Amino acid sequence: MKTDRPSISAFFPAFNDGGTIASMVIMALQTLEELTDDYEVIVVENGSSDYTVAVLENLARHYKHFRFISHRKPLGYGGALRIGFAECRKDLIFYTDGDAQYDPREVRQLLPALGDNIDIVNGWKIDRNDPIHRIVIGRMYHHIVKTLFNFKLRDVDCDFRLIRRDVFDTIDLESDSGTICLEMVKKLQDAHFRFAEVPVHHFHRAYGKSQFFNFPRLWRTGIQLTQLWWKLMVKRDHLRQIAARRQANARRVELQTVSVNDE
Repeated sequence: MKTDRPSISAFFPAFNDGGTIASMVIMALQTLEELTDDYEVIVVENGSSDYTVAVLENLARHYKHFRFISHRKPLGYGGALRIGFAECRKDLIFYTDGDAQYDPREVRQLLPALGDNIDIVNGWKIDRNDPIHRIVIGRMYHHIVKTLFNFKLRDVDCDFRLIRRDVFDTIDLESDSGTICLEMVKKLQDAHFRFAEVPVHHFHRAYGKSQFFNFPRLWRTGIQLTQLWWKLMVKRDHLRQIAARRQANARRVELQTVSVNDE
């Protein structure tokens, strides 16, 4: 794969992001057009009750490199990400949220960090532009999960990432909630994939409101964190799954090589 003109899929999960998703899609399309000739932009719409779907339908009529998948029942954040990863067809996957708290044009900063020895480029927030209660809760959450899961990243909860698509041949994601980011980073880390980190800007939310920062959801997140910790830190079944996936992938490559040589 040539990294100077790479093949890139960009996708955004969207839930009630009607006021921001059009600008996110258009900025991503314009940026990727500068970076490569082989690109696509995808939105996974996740049971929105505002005008998000109408905006996406209009975008799809005007931009040939854009498509969207709409689900009338909420999938959960994790469900939307899992569908997005599965839908991406290019060699590299860039994703961030559809609420415009990150600037998709900053994928330009991520790409140079994706050297031959790097599998994932993870953003880290230069400065978090949120209400003070979200900043406090966010910092507490960051330190708790970093300790619980032995994370090495500076900002594990920054949803601004560029990922080689073939890492998903090795790891399998299961979470339907916001804990999917912790699951993904932990499994990638345990599979010894290599990370780089790049600073990115974080902006005030201009439209809608966060689905995470309310007490019932925080309580559910606490339960989900406990369950995820048990699975990944105690049972550790994913390590056997990673090893089995790698063996199967190696066998598949071997069979393909034999088939080509026979021809």
